[in-house]
Formats: sequence, C-alpha cells, structure tokens
Amino acid sequence: MTNTEPQFPPGFLWGVAAAAYQIEGAVDVDGRGSSIWDEFCSRPGVIARGETGATATDHYHRYPEDVALMRELGVDAYRLSVSWSRVQPTGSGAVNDAGLDFYDRLIDELCEAGIAPAVTLFHWDLPQTLQDAGGWLNRETAARLADYAAIVGRRLGDRVRMWMPLNEPVVHTLYGHALGVHAPGQALGFGALQAAHHQLLGHGLAVQALRSAGCTDIGIASNHAPVHAASDAEADVEAAEIYDHIVNWTFADPILRGSYSAPELAAILQGPVDDDLKTIAEPLDWFGINYYEPTVIAAPTSDEGSTGVLEVDLPPGMPFQPVALEGYPRTDFGWPVVPDGLREIVQTFADRYGDALPPLYITESGASYHDPAPDAEGRVRDRLRIDYHRAHLHALKEAVDNGVDVRGYFVWSILDNFEWAAGYQERFGLVHVDYETLQRTPKDSYHWYRNLIAAHRATAGAARS
Repeated sequence: MTNTEPQFPPGFLWGVAAAAYQIEGAVDVDGRGSSIWDEFCSRPGVIARGETGATATDHYHRYPEDVALMRELGVDAYRLSVSWSRVQPTGSGAVNDAGLDFYDRLIDELCEAGIAPAVTLFHWDLPQTLQDAGGWLNRETAARLADYAAIVGRRLGDRVRMWMPLNEPVVHTLYGHALGVHAPGQALGFGALQAAHHQLLGHGLAVQALRSAGCTDIGIASNHAPVHAASDAEADVEAAEIYDHIVNWTFADPILRGSYSAPELAAILQGPVDDDLKTIAEPLDWFGINYYEPTVIAAPTSDEGSTGVLEVDLPPGMPFQPVALEGYPRTDFGWPVVPDGLREIVQTFADRYGDALPPLYITESGASYHDPAPDAEGRVRDRLRIDYHRAHLHALKEAVDNGVDVRGYFVWSILDNFEWAAGYQERFGLVHVDYETLQRTPKDSYHWYRNLIAAHRATAGAARS
C-alpha cells in the first residue's frame, strides 16, 4: 500500500461529518421532543450493552470545543444534522425557539472558524409523535419534512453552504423498516418500500421548500455500493440484479431519472406515484454518495440468513442472500475494506446517468477500529484508519482522473460517537472520546488528515501563483 498522498484538483472540498443523535446528547434539554431513537433505545435488548444517545459526546454543550478541533484540523466543511425534535418537538406545528437557537449558535461558530456548514435535515431521528401517526408509512410525513425544511432554511439559509434533506434513505428503510434492527424497529420486509417512497417524496418536497426559502446548493447523502453476484450462475446473477435494484437504483433513479428502476415496483406503491416521481426528481445541485463496502449476493439457499453479513437474519422468502466477501482485510466492525469499490460506484453513477448526473460529493467514508485509550504520550495510534482513508482517496482519484466530477470528501466521523444499535464500542472518529470523562483526544489519523489538507492547499496555491 502506497504511503504517498493523492493530489486532487484545486477547490476540492475536505470535510468531516457527524449526526445529531450520535453526538449531541441533551435529549431532554431546552424543549427537545422525543425521537424514534429515544424510544427505540428504551427497549430492552435492542442496543448493545443497553447504551443510549442520551449523553453521547455531549456536543450540545461542548460544541465550541468541537468546532475548535475542526478549525485546527483545517477542514473546509462540517456536515452536521439538525435534530427535528429540537426544532419541532412533535414534528409539526410550533417551533421550539431554544432548539433552533442552538443551531444558530453552532452555525455562527462554524462560520467564525472559516468552516462551511453542510446541513442534513433528517438523519434517521424522526419525532416520535410523527411515528405514532404512522411515521414514513404515512404520506403526511413527507409534507411535514417540507414544513420543517422551510423553517430551518429560513433561519439558517444565509450561512449554510450545502443542504441535504435526507441521509441514507436505503439504510433507514432496510434496517429501520424492513429488518427492524434500527428505529423505529419495524420488520415489514418488502412492505418497507412504502416508507422508502415517502422518504423520497419528502426529499423532493423539502428541496422545493428550501429553494422557496432562498437556499441553494442542495443535494442528498445517499448510501451506495457495488453489488456483485457470488458466481456466474444464472440464479446468482439474477439475485444480485434484484438486490442492486433495491438498494442502489430504487433510491437513485427516482431522483436522477424520475422513475423507478423496476416498473413493477411502482405498481405496489400507494398513492399518485407518477405525480410523486415528478416531485422526487426535483433537480439537485449535486449528489452525495456515502460508501463503506460492496456486497456479494447469491441466490437463496437453505442456509439463507446465516452469513452474518447483515445485522440480522433476512426474513424467509427473500429472493437474494448476502454472502461474505473474502480476501480483504476487515474493520473491527467486520466490514471488508475495499477501496476500489468507491472508484467503482462513482464510475457506475457516471456511466449510468451520463449528462444527467450532477457533480458528486463523497458525503461519508470511514472505518471503525476499537482504538485504545491515549497512551502515555497522549497519542491514539490508529494507523489502520489512516491506511483506510488514504487507500480510498487514491481509488477516488482514479475516478476523477477518468473524468468523473467528484468535488469533495467527508470523513465519517469527526468524533467517536454512538453507533446506533452497536452502541459505543465502534469508533469511527478522527478524535477519540473517553465516554467517562468526555475528554477529546485527536488521533494520529486526525493529524494525518490535517497534514493532507494543508499539503493540498499548498499545492493548489503554488499552481495558481
């Protein structure tokens, strides 16, 4: 593996990312309402070790310290999410001024530090009151997302550089609604596709609402990855195609083509789907890809659901079966490290959508390693995370050199944080968090990323002079 750093074009944006429920804590402070993750975490046995995001990294109170770390890191942008329950405690109606004031202060702090805010409006933490009314299975939730987008857009739009109505609708659909291992904990199988459609509709309506509020530079943060058949056998190839359509193109084609990749899908959805698709395809300024790992798919066998590739066994009757990808190192979360998968998926997007594809950003990429506490020298030595990001950036540079318009890379994550159902054991951060004291310690990967950004700027500056 090369230790040289890739060189990207001048203006390439370097960022870090985090999400409200994973870092903020303060779940019952200043009028915040309950979210589906607060409710889900209260259920026995659903979160590792019974952990919750009630305190997380206490970013709500410590955000000046965290912004100072980002300033020292030298990033161009910070991708944050707004907690819907802080802004509208019940998901609709009156605004909670104290909650919105927090984001006002955070955005001002970022701007003063020279860091561009990149705001995600919905990062899986639906207000519980909306869930009680049906959540994403209820078409009205899409309209409520648009109302919320307008509120936040009007308040913060003069300072926010980039907007994302949704984060990873495929993961929220699959894990939260089809398999039930994330909030809201529904195991609906293919019935979850209605929740996917309403999220996409909400995205389109939110894009319209943001533009009406005067906001610009709008995209999405959508999880995508290559899907390969386990063999050349016809059954495996067919199973991989079905899976690819469901997890990739069901969530990209409606936005970028105004249609579902599988015509039969529209037939099982409720509501005026054709009209909805016109809204879902509201033009974007860019498209964000979150990438972690490719998937290998086989036709179902009598052993289906036993591979451990997903967080839970698949329900009976699924027409595909994920199988382990061999021959690659793995993170401590068990995910294979396949840098070329990042090159492959952005190239696939460029080939599939051609001139209809707006510029791309990598809105998440990262790896969990069970980093130790700081050593006697105060260092957290996480060489594997450095190797991960360096290799993925080299793979991304190949796609850029091949003509794919990729304009930035956001590291997941700035801080170790609450990793949803896995709790606090999984550490993705460039900054180590001691969950007893909440002390922050920059890891070796933090210093590497800072040097990479500084070198990029120096090279870009020399090229202009």
